Amino acid sequence: MLRFAPLPALCLVLASVVPAVAADDLAPQKAEATAIVKEYGGRLQGELKAAMESGGPVAAITVCNQRSPAIAADMSARTGWMVARTSLKPRNSASAPTVWEEGVMRDFERRIAAGEPVADLARAEVVEEGGAPLFRFAKAVPTAELCLNCHGSELKPETQAALRHLYPTDTATGFKVGDMRGIFSLSKRM
Repeated sequence: MLRFAPLPALCLVLASVVPAVAADDLAPQKAEATAIVKEYGGRLQGELKAAMESGGPVAAITVCNQRSPAIAADMSARTGWMVARTSLKPRNSASAPTVWEEGVMRDFERRIAAGEPVADLARAEVVEEGGAPLFRFAKAVPTAELCLNCHGSELKPETQAALRHLYPTDTATGFKVGDMRGIFSLSKRM
């Protein structure tokens, strides 16, 4: 029996590394993250719609390439959150998911297969990263009709050429309306 005595002590030490946080205790962070996602998505969608109206899908691709990272950087600097987008089929290899993000998206895929609507999928939790607690938030991005111009299965030749030019390792096509295209991913030290 003595050989197992260190096990309870080890469990206590590990449990104290990241204090348990009740779901209600995360409500303020979740609300703040949700508001940031709404603003980020709204700003990006507004710029994409304007680009589509003025120059079609090729102009929208340029907005995604240049403005999306700029909007995320601006929001990160302004809010103190790390703000990003990622996907299991990333357009830009620099936006490939982390292990946590991939796990969340795989879980979302299972939930979608079980009938949950993409637009309802979100996760908020505290994880340990770098020896300190980190609040993580993910919100699924559903594919809308407008998205199919650049993310669908049937792309115009000029759209394909623009994607090959800006994103030589692009895998973000073949989506249908209602598919989960990826997630908004936010994090903040606690």
